[in-house]
Amino acid sequence: MDRRKFLTGAAALVASTQFDWRLEAEQLRGRDGACQVAAYYFGNYHQDARNVKAHGPAWTEWNLVKSATPRFPGERQPRIPLWGYEDESDPKVFEKKIAVASASKIDAFIFDWYWYKDGPFLESVLTDGYLKASNCRDLKFAVMWANHDWFDIQPAKMGGEPTLQFAGGIGAEPFEAMVDRLLELFQHPSYLLVDGCPYFSIYEVFRFVQGMGGVAQAAHALDKMRERARALGFPNIHVNCVTWGVKLLPGQSEVTNLPELLDRLQVDSTTSYVWIHHAQFEKAFTTEYRDIQNQYEIYRASAAKAMGRIYFPNVTVGWDSTPRTCQTDNYRLGDYPYTSVVIDNTPQAFKAALESAKSFALANLPPDKRLITLNSWNEWTEGSYLEPDTVNGMAYLDAVREVFGKA
Repeated sequence: MDRRKFLTGAAALVASTQFDWRLEAEQLRGRDGACQVAAYYFGNYHQDARNVKAHGPAWTEWNLVKSATPRFPGERQPRIPLWGYEDESDPKVFEKKIAVASASKIDAFIFDWYWYKDGPFLESVLTDGYLKASNCRDLKFAVMWANHDWFDIQPAKMGGEPTLQFAGGIGAEPFEAMVDRLLELFQHPSYLLVDGCPYFSIYEVFRFVQGMGGVAQAAHALDKMRERARALGFPNIHVNCVTWGVKLLPGQSEVTNLPELLDRLQVDSTTSYVWIHHAQFEKAFTTEYRDIQNQYEIYRASAAKAMGRIYFPNVTVGWDSTPRTCQTDNYRLGDYPYTSVVIDNTPQAFKAALESAKSFALANLPPDKRLITLNSWNEWTEGSYLEPDTVNGMAYLDAVREVFGKA
């Protein structure tokens, strides 16, 4: 799509809401009792040197989106972005994302942020896209350290083990280098704060512990990180863990249960990345959205008690990871990404899930910690995205604005 045409459309969208979205976003953040909404952002839609080495020049995850085909009768593929296959590391492209997200009552992007033993991966979306956007003050940002093992599943073949490209566990020295970078980001005026503390989320806490060599070493590394943040004037760091990664390592003897592990690491809160981490699919090609939601909400109801700290609720748009499968394989159910596909995740069903999460946050979280995470802004190859496509347009973003734009 021509960028000038879209920008005209985006301006019309903002004007049609009949309010100054910049002013409203600031009022929402400051209004007592309001929920803050943070959408996860997966940044693999720009060129990166590691991907060039693995897949060739100009490769991005858009290649998988474009190549997707229906894997079984009735599946809707390919999903076509309304804005076209844009380069997210272009500040002008990101200015549009920020404008529309903020107008839709999203307060922050939480970037899936990768740092391996030899340094960053996919960081240009943040450093060149978001941070160089002229309006980056209009939308907060934070990082979730996506410290999972990175396998070559672009695409994945049915059967056989995928190649491990980058190991998620890193030792003390690369972690310290990572902290140097994090402290720079924390000082940006748009960085998301909770009680004045930079929000830092860890995707797989067990992988962090494993890489550091044990619970004591991991706790010490976080203590040093907090000390350095306090030296910069922050009261502390708000450490969050995604509950997908909260488990004990085999043979671990330093702690005996999950709350104890989180206590040792002084974790402040937990949240989720996506509903399917807490649910079982039907043993069929499709699973109802409402079924996955019900399973997740059972988990949500007891998550805080089970983990011994506050839990930030999550709302997931949908699920269809078939674009990451080899399109020439005969599709059958198996390990990720050969999973069931979530259906009936209409904008109306998504809106009802948002209302449920808002009610949960208002009833269970203190006024200054009412954060709701969304999966996601742009998980196109997992079928869970807020960005407009050619079928639903802005409908999912409209749902966010309608739920969180009211007191």
